[in-house]
Amino acid sequence: MTISVVDLFSIGIGPSSSHTVGPMRAALAFIDHLQGVQPATIRVELRGSLAATGRGHGTDRAVILGLAGYDPVTVPADASPAPGEPVAVVGTTTGPAGSYPYEIDFNPVALELHPNGMIFTALDAAGQPLCAPQDYYSVGGGFILTGTELRAQLDSEGGLGSGAATQATEAPVPYPFGTAEELLTRCQEQGKSVAQIMAANEEALHGDLDVVNDHLDRVWRTMRQCVTAGISTRGVLPGGLSVVRRAPEVYEHLLQEQEKNAAGFGAMEWSNLYALAVNEENAAGGRVVTAPTNGAAGIIPAVMHYARDFLDDFTASKAREFLLSAGAIGAIIKENASISGAEVGCQGEVGSASAMAAAGLCAVLGGTPQQVTCAAEIGLEHNLGLTCDPVGGLVQIPCIERNAIGAVKSINAARLARLGNGTHRVSLDEVVHTMAETGRDMLTKYKETAAGGLAVTLGLPVSFTEC
Repeated sequence: MTISVVDLFSIGIGPSSSHTVGPMRAALAFIDHLQGVQPATIRVELRGSLAATGRGHGTDRAVILGLAGYDPVTVPADASPAPGEPVAVVGTTTGPAGSYPYEIDFNPVALELHPNGMIFTALDAAGQPLCAPQDYYSVGGGFILTGTELRAQLDSEGGLGSGAATQATEAPVPYPFGTAEELLTRCQEQGKSVAQIMAANEEALHGDLDVVNDHLDRVWRTMRQCVTAGISTRGVLPGGLSVVRRAPEVYEHLLQEQEKNAAGFGAMEWSNLYALAVNEENAAGGRVVTAPTNGAAGIIPAVMHYARDFLDDFTASKAREFLLSAGAIGAIIKENASISGAEVGCQGEVGSASAMAAAGLCAVLGGTPQQVTCAAEIGLEHNLGLTCDPVGGLVQIPCIERNAIGAVKSINAARLARLGNGTHRVSLDEVVHTMAETGRDMLTKYKETAAGGLAVTLGLPVSFTEC
């Protein structure tokens, strides 16, 4: 199967791709599934991780907005219920799809197929189902699968990593690859870069490369807009942790140090700022690019801003080359392991984003395909075992700072790879396999349930806004 860069880099709202964007898409899909049937009530049961940290991640709000007919790309950021507002678990939707009475239940017991499960049921006035309940699964990066689709993938491909190919297509492409080894073979056979291989495949998938380029340009533009919003918006992030936005103050500080030509301030500080700005916007429910998830949405934009600010001639063409190269790595990780924190912990989110950003930067630095995959390997390898333990079930602590650290790590990985010839004792495929194995072995309490790690150490409740 082929995962398109258009799907891998999607535009949505925060704070979570798997807990916000995916559930909104699932709710909207269920409304389409009803085909005009007007139920007396729509019952939504959130299961597993979606229930355990759903309130902190805005899952309840996302479901209501999806039932109201909103999609993650165009939904107004302040659509009611607004980010941070109490969310009623029983009520009536208002939006483009009309009015639907709803009720939302939280059940932390996971469904068999995936930790991020949802069951939608349309009920008549007597409380009886109008049709068979529909189960959906949010498998990372905003991708969703029905139970039928996920079950078929698990049966045919066997376990973790197979569910990653959501929204993938069986359409033929000129240079198919599923692993880094296959990608390098295609590059060597054709004498093409990683970005050129991806561009050719994308053109085959979409019929027109201009469509792909337009999307990539919009992605880069949205990333820049997100950074601008993040460094210009002050206040306290919603959710109850009283986390104060730091990006505006950091930005002013860096400008002052820049004017003074202060020694020791440079690329690292600015990269930190850009990542903080994006992830504070994400935590506030703002518009971000899922890259490849919302929880890790700051890493690739931060590294692209680093390239813009500290490299020569970072043009729109270079930005596309960056995103295509990063997308190739993201597709390999998604197909063979996972980008879902609920499946494999934060190594699947921040680790994947670090690998992708390192690959993209290495490519625009002039790296060979071997160096590009080596950069990705370094970026992922040094995030192995990273747990997902959001304090209070919110995408704030340690998520925001973790993106800043991941961005700097990506820059270092790309530069380290460029110092070598692209050969490495450990291959990217071996690290991807190891990440999948580590995710299988990781205790559930460290996989986006807020039941272990920092989430427990700080002793704070998971929910702050239940009503």
